[in-house]
Amino acid sequence: MVSSVIYTNAQIQSATLQASGLTCSMCSNSIHKALIKLPFIDSVRANIKTSSFDIQFKKELQVDIDQLRKTVEGAGFFVAGLTVNTSVPAQTIEKDAHIELDGRLFHFLNATGQSIAGPISFQIVDRGFVPAKTFKMNRKLTGMSCYKTGVTESCCSQAAGRRIYHVII
Repeated sequence: MVSSVIYTNAQIQSATLQASGLTCSMCSNSIHKALIKLPFIDSVRANIKTSSFDIQFKKELQVDIDQLRKTVEGAGFFVAGLTVNTSVPAQTIEKDAHIELDGRLFHFLNATGQSIAGPISFQIVDRGFVPAKTFKMNRKLTGMSCYKTGVTESCCSQAAGRRIYHVII
């Protein structure tokens, strides 16, 4: 059981979203149009060759990670990967550490006493943010039951029922 949570006021600044199911430039355009409508998104740049979208977030608004996924799914596609970028104060992250960032709780699955500071990127590996095979493979990274549900449970130091995002560096 993780006994502590590291809190930081750092904001998620940008992300790269990989989509699946795209077959043409119209598909990419459909996702772009849907994403740019979200109030916390400042800009979206599509890369048709890689089926990815570089997203910049507005500084004053909290990023809704689940809404990104729902928006892509609402456009008729799936998220195959989501990497978020932020800047954090100097700290050491252990396996199964919890960090609250921008009002969201993140559970680091593969950290091994890593020192982080400044700009970092990490990938969201929850169900719906990676292919099913990858999700199943990542279950080996933690024995905590919150990975299966995406919400805090008795395995976490937080009250049960809070949304938690599982990430790898």
